[in-house]
Amino acid sequence: MSVVDVVAGIIFDARAEHVLLALRKPEQHQGDRWEFPGGKMEPGESQADALARELSEEIDIQVGHSVHRQTLEHHYADKHVRLHFWDVTAFSGTPRGVEGQRLEWVAIADLAALKFPDANQPVVDGLIGLTG
Repeated sequence: MSVVDVVAGIIFDARAEHVLLALRKPEQHQGDRWEFPGGKMEPGESQADALARELSEEIDIQVGHSVHRQTLEHHYADKHVRLHFWDVTAFSGTPRGVEGQRLEWVAIADLAALKFPDANQPVVDGLIGLTG
């Protein structure tokens, strides 16, 4: 089974108290769960370039400053993903769901109450730990 490389932006508000989440559509893999916006990397694309492209295409923002947080691999029954998580601490534009997805700013302290794809859970746990 081949590995799918994915970039995801953990987009913080100006006070770093909230993060922007997107709700996966029901028909998508791991549907009806919240996720950090992003998507698949193109062949030969750097993580930073993929992050900038995906966030522009999916939520109509331009990354101003980002830092790699961590890379995780996860095996689902039907696919193997390698997720590259980046903290986005500065951006321009107003986020909107270009593909019709619901977006929401969520307080970091409230992340524990939401359902995320299994591969995202270690990052969510880490973020929650930052506030405790």
